[in-house]
Amino acid sequence: MTGPQTSSGDPARPATRGQAGDRTIDPTAPHPPTARDPAMSPSPASSAQALLPRPIHAVPERPRPRLTGGAPEGAASLEARGVSAWFGERKVLDRVDLRMPAREVTALIGPSGCGKSTFLRILNRMHELVPGSSLAGSVLLDGEDVYDQAARPARVRLRVGMVFQKPNPFPAMSIHDNVLAGLKLAGLDCDDRPGLVEHSLQRAGLWNEVKNRLGAPGGGLSGGQQQRLCIARALAVRPQVLLMDEPCSALDPTSTRRVEETIAELGVDVTVVIVTHNMQQAQRVSDSCAFFLAAEDEPGRVIESGPTTTMFSSPTDDRTMDYVSGRFG
Repeated sequence: MTGPQTSSGDPARPATRGQAGDRTIDPTAPHPPTARDPAMSPSPASSAQALLPRPIHAVPERPRPRLTGGAPEGAASLEARGVSAWFGERKVLDRVDLRMPAREVTALIGPSGCGKSTFLRILNRMHELVPGSSLAGSVLLDGEDVYDQAARPARVRLRVGMVFQKPNPFPAMSIHDNVLAGLKLAGLDCDDRPGLVEHSLQRAGLWNEVKNRLGAPGGGLSGGQQQRLCIARALAVRPQVLLMDEPCSALDPTSTRRVEETIAELGVDVTVVIVTHNMQQAQRVSDSCAFFLAAEDEPGRVIESGPTTTMFSSPTDDRTMDYVSGRFG
């Protein structure tokens, strides 16, 4: 039995391994021109140019815009001590103790109706805006009680910003003016407003998508873009803490991913506290978690808190494991 033949009738030469890893090379095939071929050899001048480092055209970094009258620079820690809350006669939170470290993302998880969003609003004194509401305990912002009689609510909310569940930009206001809306409301001044708009939109992950249409109305953006615009508006006043109440619940998966990327980047220099019902999201974006739970006709309590990896892999309370593994909730 004879092997394969070439067109000339000679036995075909077996394929051999070359120096190209696992790639099979047929020696009978015509070789493509290489750098050794005269037609492909570069001139001495071009060879010398290839060895030279390419010039780097440094783009001067735009100075960070300065705010007058804003919050202190840098992220701040939050700590709740013995926080209880009521709506009228109904107690909704019972003696919550929770520490939220600076420059970290803390996720509040638990079933609906266990007091997570109420607790979030307590952190920047929005709970007291609800008629008939009351609370006990203290909330420390870098060691200062935000409910102290000398603390001004407007000042607290300047230091502790908020992004709500549904995007709420001013629909007829331009993208540019939406970002700056908080400055006017807070009575702040800025030495470079265009620069602040750019800086805030970049931090919110929206700049590249809207930089050529800053005069367009904010209401014309997609849902995910509107939510990131609201994040940019909150960041423009330079808060030390950013609270986020289910910021991705009304968004599609692509928009959710972009908001999550923004949250991860913000955690470098802003303290973030986020309420989420999405356990995968809590695992992706947070450094630590607090599990809230309320029994029937009972107020919400923190069952357990700790590093996210521990909370999802080896929590100390069986109810936490049941919830994060999807057995209820």
